[in-house]
Amino acid sequence: MSISSLPYAIARTDIVFESFDGDAVVLDLGQGRYYGFSDSGSQVWQALILQVPPAALVGQACAGQALSASDVEGFVGRLLGFGLLAASPEASPVPLPAAIAEALQAAREPLSVEMHDELADLLLVDPIHDVEEQAGWPIRKQ
Repeated sequence: MSISSLPYAIARTDIVFESFDGDAVVLDLGQGRYYGFSDSGSQVWQALILQVPPAALVGQACAGQALSASDVEGFVGRLLGFGLLAASPEASPVPLPAAIAEALQAAREPLSVEMHDELADLLLVDPIHDVEEQAGWPIRKQ
């Protein structure tokens, strides 16, 4: 399998993320899971959702070494396996923003992402999930 030169996008609308001082936290509201990234993983996530193709990340300085094709491929594979990303072949690839390249170079940790589901019950109990989509709030689903 060769590294993709096509862009990716967030897989579903119920996947949301926020960046706190460069660290991304991703919530999968449909599954009740959240994902924590290493500092370099946060930057690669940001690049991927901006539709920078994975191939453009290969060779970038990261945590004291260059990102290899297998590093990027493995990381993207995990994101695909978690259902966070989907291929977006109709999108136009964008170049890696300089700010992300600089943040990658300053990263201290190798690429990683961890899935957490200990809050799944709390995330799924959110009343928004119990709303009848067509009728809206506050009518609960039957």
